[in-house]
Amino acid sequence: MVIRSRTPTRIDFAGGTTDLAAFASEEGGAVINAAINRYAYCTLVPTDSPGVRIVSQDLGNFVEAADIRDLEYDGNLDLLKAAVRQMKLGGGVQISVRCDAPPGSGTGSSASVGVALLGLLDYLRAFQGNERTKLSRFEIADMACDLEHELGIVGGKQDQFAATLGGFNYMEFHGEGKVAVEPVAIPDDLRFELEKHLILCYTGQSRLSGDTNDRMISAYEAGDPVVCEALRTVKRVARDIYRAFLAGDMKWFGDLLLEEWQAREKLAPGVVTDKMRQMKEQAMAAGAVGAKVCGAGGGGCLLFLAAPDSEAQVHRALEEMGGHVLDFSFDMSGLRVWESQ
Repeated sequence: MVIRSRTPTRIDFAGGTTDLAAFASEEGGAVINAAINRYAYCTLVPTDSPGVRIVSQDLGNFVEAADIRDLEYDGNLDLLKAAVRQMKLGGGVQISVRCDAPPGSGTGSSASVGVALLGLLDYLRAFQGNERTKLSRFEIADMACDLEHELGIVGGKQDQFAATLGGFNYMEFHGEGKVAVEPVAIPDDLRFELEKHLILCYTGQSRLSGDTNDRMISAYEAGDPVVCEALRTVKRVARDIYRAFLAGDMKWFGDLLLEEWQAREKLAPGVVTDKMRQMKEQAMAAGAVGAKVCGAGGGGCLLFLAAPDSEAQVHRALEEMGGHVLDFSFDMSGLRVWESQ
């Protein structure tokens, strides 16, 4: 039996970084995001050999061991190893993973891969009768977060919950790892408008979110007044975008994206690179009315809101700057697992 799974990546509209424990435990974080159809895929295939083999199609490398206890954390596919160990997978299998989103894109791709694997292994465990019930989507998201924490990865929790749940979500983060999720009821007409006028562009610059997050949180913990105020602003903007969606107010939404950009730029040096700044300027000149740094920044993707019927001009302007526009629509289903013949 071959088992496959997929999970969406996400675009974050506002509030990223406030889901990190250092801020959330002190002041409470807030994020609004949406899952998109740039997917992480995972496949499990039975093999005749007794061991476990994990293959990353994106990176072109693999790890293997005769026993899951022999999978050592060495910086090579450690999150996938941790998932296999956590779910106590037996031998005789090959696992392969890939993701539609570019690595380091700021769309939560690494978390999506981890969630896809945990969801697949949970399905297998339930199929084999080792557990009475399958894990809930919230439990899978929490487990994915815990694995990253155990590996020393500095990150928040929005990516894992977006991957499991899908759709538009407003999330709040509190002490002791507590997460509250409010699905945002987006009317179809507004969703179609967003899909038409939002432009996701990969800058060509990959980034390491952990390094950027370290700098932001260190400044926050040191009481840097500029960083503290900027984090409070991006949290407040997340709440306001929730309200803008409920009101169907696209102009307000575009203004809020720009406000989030300005606040995020203050969080740490390098969050906005010279290339990212230039791409924003060209996009705005071509007709964009909103711009957002995806994820932690320092590279990865930018999100733009085009003025009505100006998306083609913005698209061309970004590609002339060396950007790569990623087509997408919204995913409303989240984690999916199925058997393949």
